[in-house]
Amino acid sequence: MADDPYKVLGVPRDASDDDIRRAFRRLAKELHPDLHPGDKAAHDRFKKVSVAYDLIGDPEKRRRYDRGEIDATGEPRRAYQWQGAGAGAETGFGDIFAEIFGQRGTRPGAGFSLRGQDARYTLEVEFLEAVLGAKKRVTMPSGGTLDLTVPEGVTDGQVLRLKGKGNPGVRGGEPGDALVEVHVRPHPVFKRQGNDILIDLPISIDEAVLGARIEVPTVSGRVALTIPKGTSSGQAFRLRGKGVRDGRSGQAGDQIVTVKIVLPEKIDESLAYFLAEWRKKHAYDPRRS
Repeated sequence: MADDPYKVLGVPRDASDDDIRRAFRRLAKELHPDLHPGDKAAHDRFKKVSVAYDLIGDPEKRRRYDRGEIDATGEPRRAYQWQGAGAGAETGFGDIFAEIFGQRGTRPGAGFSLRGQDARYTLEVEFLEAVLGAKKRVTMPSGGTLDLTVPEGVTDGQVLRLKGKGNPGVRGGEPGDALVEVHVRPHPVFKRQGNDILIDLPISIDEAVLGARIEVPTVSGRVALTIPKGTSSGQAFRLRGKGVRDGRSGQAGDQIVTVKIVLPEKIDESLAYFLAEWRKKHAYDPRRS
């Protein structure tokens, strides 16, 4: 007999869908087979967690489980027993199985097929893999692997559906789907806002005052950016089309470059003297409105 899915995920029966999703993410990340090679106990628990989430992570299946219509494996319960004769009772019995198996006028257990359950997995990808797309491999609870294509522009938390890659059907029923929830690791330089990429770019004081042409990293490679004379710290520049490409529309966002003036670690005497003399004649207050 399968374990109570609420106990497997460590959530109360009145937990919200978001609470269940968070519990699954935490356990899946903790118990993933890639992190515990050769650990059968962790492997078995990961499988139980996946089965539990497949059941109560699906709102409709969860309602059916809570009503007692299906058990912890997702199979229909034998909760209805023939209690007497009569056309009305027989029709009701048939209707129950028609609801469960999608057929009418058949004997219980005869001639029906069931679609296989969907299988749920999590996949962590690098920031640039999410932006540019990648080929990845998911380790299944059974120990097998599942190859998939991560489309360009995928977002954190997005679920990829692989048709027919889930659990096998019953009595010739079609297999379920594989549902892969993507988690994107942060990047040390790039941040994402919608389909735009944001970066902070350090520049020197002379580049800010005199202007310069410098190289800027983008998700698709380095490009040249012209810094005009008199650029202030915090000023933003837009690189058109250098953001994330939307997989559906094909249009790409922009990259927003915000410059930060960084002083040298050590201020030498010549720079200090020059600025002191310059301040005597050109002093100004940038904080005055």
